[in-house]
Amino acid sequence: MQSAKIILLCIAAAVIYGIVHDQITARVCVEYFTIGHPDIFGTDSPTLLAFGWGIVATWWAGVLIGFPLAFTSLLGSYPKRSAGSLVVPILKLLGVMACCAAVAGLIGFGLATLGNVWLVGPLAELVPREKHRYFLADLWAHNASYLSGFSGGIVLAMKVWLSRKSLQVGTTS
Repeated sequence: MQSAKIILLCIAAAVIYGIVHDQITARVCVEYFTIGHPDIFGTDSPTLLAFGWGIVATWWAGVLIGFPLAFTSLLGSYPKRSAGSLVVPILKLLGVMACCAAVAGLIGFGLATLGNVWLVGPLAELVPREKHRYFLADLWAHNASYLSGFSGGIVLAMKVWLSRKSLQVGTTS
């Protein structure tokens, strides 16, 4: 039962983060969602797109982080970690992800403004020219969130495993 709680906690955290993240990026460049993504919601509303994509594009990331985290929290004879004990570490990971997304978005915007990165192919033609740098800011922010989330999830799972081992060592001495 605790493993299901950990996995559901990770899914909920990912979805809430995704919705908040997309509420911001949809306002930076709604074309990132209306042109850069399939039209599965039938709306141009930044709010509705952010809710829709915040769920669709992140629940699976929560699953991918939740399973290893549940595994490293519960497997073996070391003291177990509950879902409740993981709330603060997960919130810290989300904070790191948000910082990485903000920095990457600003870097992407700056590089696009300087002409060092640009849209190519059909996107370059479909996205209005004056929106290219904003689109790239969103793209960089989203990629940074995924990269920092997955790498941070691995680090978190390793830290949880090591914390359980140190708890075991602490009880035997």
